[in-house]
Amino acid sequence: MALELTHGYSSTDMMDVRLPYPGLMGLGELGARCTREQLNPPSMPVPDALARVRDLVRDDIGAGEVHHEIPALAKVDPRFFGIAFAGVDGSVVGVGDWTRQFSIQSISKLFSLALLLSLDGDEVWQHVGRHPSAAPYNELPEIGGPVPRNPFINAGALVVVGRLLELMDDPRRSLLDLLRVESGNPSLRVDENVVESERAHGGRNAVIADLIATSGRLSRPSGQLLEQYLHQCAIAMSCAELAKAGLFLARGGVLSDGRALLSGSTTKRLNATLLTCGAYGASSDMAYSVGLPLKTGIGGGILGVLPGIGTVCAWSPSLDAHGNSIAAAKAMSLFTTLTGWSVF
Repeated sequence: MALELTHGYSSTDMMDVRLPYPGLMGLGELGARCTREQLNPPSMPVPDALARVRDLVRDDIGAGEVHHEIPALAKVDPRFFGIAFAGVDGSVVGVGDWTRQFSIQSISKLFSLALLLSLDGDEVWQHVGRHPSAAPYNELPEIGGPVPRNPFINAGALVVVGRLLELMDDPRRSLLDLLRVESGNPSLRVDENVVESERAHGGRNAVIADLIATSGRLSRPSGQLLEQYLHQCAIAMSCAELAKAGLFLARGGVLSDGRALLSGSTTKRLNATLLTCGAYGASSDMAYSVGLPLKTGIGGGILGVLPGIGTVCAWSPSLDAHGNSIAAAKAMSLFTTLTGWSVF
């Protein structure tokens, strides 16, 4: 599905392009993709590593508890497990339930933040911090207190959503268009059953939205904040689709058609924020064990970035106390160990 043509930008190395994301700039064709992979080949071939990962996590699949506060998520079979790798060279490979769609939940926060950074640049950080938080992801912000600690806890994500609503005509559609194009699946959709379930049982998020809306920092009412947030969290994608959609983070901010959503510098900083804040209160432990920028979600997914090489996405619904998938986290750690790929 083609992106809606709404804004025009010019560049010295390409014809005018029209995209729904103000701030996109043409970079021309990327040259010498996979340079880092060629210089640093995996210790074990990726298909073999994925198969080995699946064997080694069998006993961890189902450990923990499926998220139970949202009934639509509580019904998901805890025995599912999938993992997929997407390379910047266009290769995609996976094992297990790697093509089965699931609710991406907080992984969506990464993509909405990327959209906001393309519009707002460093102004984003006047509204939300980029500091790790040991508090629960759904902690209540203080009225009149400091800005939310980072954009990946719920309060920070709602601030990002509020800014998007102020700067874009239809951020819900723009986000879905971005994911459809980058994943290669024009039929991606929002799971309305999950939206209804969260709307009926997500009272804490409603309170957070009210507190954000009344903070004086945003002009949008809490109902608009909450609806945008619920719909982005309820997007359904597979490991393969998420891995492909996140490849711009491995390509220095460049989209699949060679145009830049973000500058290389901004992408570097976004990846750094994922490394330090992307796994809720377990971000430091995940950095230690996995060694990648990554974002987790209570739907059981984890999307990790290997700059210059590709992305890896693992999914299994059962979670630990922080809200991160136990089997998917172990799978990510095993993958970087077996391939020898990490940012360290």
